[in-house]
Amino acid sequence: MSQYAVEMENISMIFNKTIVANKDINFKVKKNEIHALVGENGAGKSTLMSILFGIYEPTTGSIKINNKLEAISNPIKASKLGIGMVHQHFKLVDIFPLWKNIALGAEELIAKTIVNSKKIKEEITAIMKKYNLNVDLDQSAGNASVGAQQRTEILKILYRDADILVFDEPTAVLTPQEIDGLLEVMKELQAAGKTIIFITHKMAEIWKVANSATVIRKGTVIDTFEISKTTPEKLAEAMVGRKIVEVKNEYKPTLTETVLKMKNVSVRKSNNHKILGLKNFSLEIKAGEVVAIAGVEGNGQQEIVNAITGLSKIEKGQILVSDEDVSKSSIYDRYNKFKIRHIPEDRHKHGLVLDSTLLENMVLQDISNSKFNKMGILNFAAIQTYGQKILLKFDVRNAQSGFAISRQLSGGNQQKAIVGRELTAESQLIVIFQPTRGLDVGSIEFIHSQILNAKNEGKAILLISYELSEVMSLADRIVVVNSGEMVGEIEAKGAKKEDIGRMMLGKES
Repeated sequence: MSQYAVEMENISMIFNKTIVANKDINFKVKKNEIHALVGENGAGKSTLMSILFGIYEPTTGSIKINNKLEAISNPIKASKLGIGMVHQHFKLVDIFPLWKNIALGAEELIAKTIVNSKKIKEEITAIMKKYNLNVDLDQSAGNASVGAQQRTEILKILYRDADILVFDEPTAVLTPQEIDGLLEVMKELQAAGKTIIFITHKMAEIWKVANSATVIRKGTVIDTFEISKTTPEKLAEAMVGRKIVEVKNEYKPTLTETVLKMKNVSVRKSNNHKILGLKNFSLEIKAGEVVAIAGVEGNGQQEIVNAITGLSKIEKGQILVSDEDVSKSSIYDRYNKFKIRHIPEDRHKHGLVLDSTLLENMVLQDISNSKFNKMGILNFAAIQTYGQKILLKFDVRNAQSGFAISRQLSGGNQQKAIVGRELTAESQLIVIFQPTRGLDVGSIEFIHSQILNAKNEGKAILLISYELSEVMSLADRIVVVNSGEMVGEIEAKGAKKEDIGRMMLGKES
């Protein structure tokens, strides 16, 4: 009997007769192992797993599940074969309660017509208890936290009794605490006899849970490693084809001009307008300075960003940019008059118009600029030249010279396009929220260098990141928030993770 749960042989996937996403891939996963699938953004990992789950039919190649040749023509067939997939971007119906999302398409029926909600909830509750995956089943998906949505996606595949579980970058949108919880769930699933394929960019996660890792680069398999017999450095080098160099702030002195001043700003919570998410918060950032906000997610970071960028109105206080009050300014003026740029946390909600081309997205906020628009007539040649320069510089893969629809790109390449647009545009203040979420190690290295270049050009930068290593690599000063208030601030040079961690829990340094 075969030791493999999945055997994908000579798989190739070509889109539109020109885009080669996968080329002659051989990929084998042993039963009951956690197998990491790693590679750069756009390397073809999600495409390969979409073939396994029946979303795409491969151009060439064959698939064996538990040693039996199978034609997986659609996700229903994949589900019947015991394959379940948690997608990078969740597939939930926002207005449905979570229990209905979990059971959708596989409902228990009474007399073949009435959905047996009581029995469905009982079955889901049993699964939740078994794997410690707790959600409020009656809460609508649209109102659930990102962590709860993630757990719902996992419950969906467990409800269908899947034995082969595919996790496509499941930690990209989770807090550190939620990530630890998910990795524990993976171990419990493995202990229960499940086979897991885990797409991730994060070395620490691979070393916590994976048994093996297969590296894909530019659509082809580079090698498969046993985790116990290799190092993160070797795996990273296999991913990008070169040694990775850590980028760090050189702590050059900042300029004297203060660009951003927040004076005693209070803002209501973005997801609960009855309470304040930010209370009497004050902050200054000088030109040529990176100030990072550190804190557990949900402690005022979103409200700080929304107040500066105009996504939320402030209850009290004042925001000044280069000594001009922007507290009541429109978003248009903040972008165009005061030169504030914003790399948002949610790339789909606030970063891109997903059904527009990349070129259109590269000039979204600047379309009234005379460079691109004369008397209401768009200058497509100028838009194309400008957009293509950004996409090339920031290595946005499968962009089709900018004519690709944004939705078609991998999450990491969407992120690189947004970061490229915001760092390239004329600015004096750049608000950066989770800039490297979902990016591979090579892209992270490049984005970090570009953020520090912007600092060296004299731009004021506010960085919000839940990755402490990122905060410590890039910041000049670190401001720690807890429950919407500033706990304290420290110079980044010589800062210790332990001190920041203690402050994040609300304890003065």
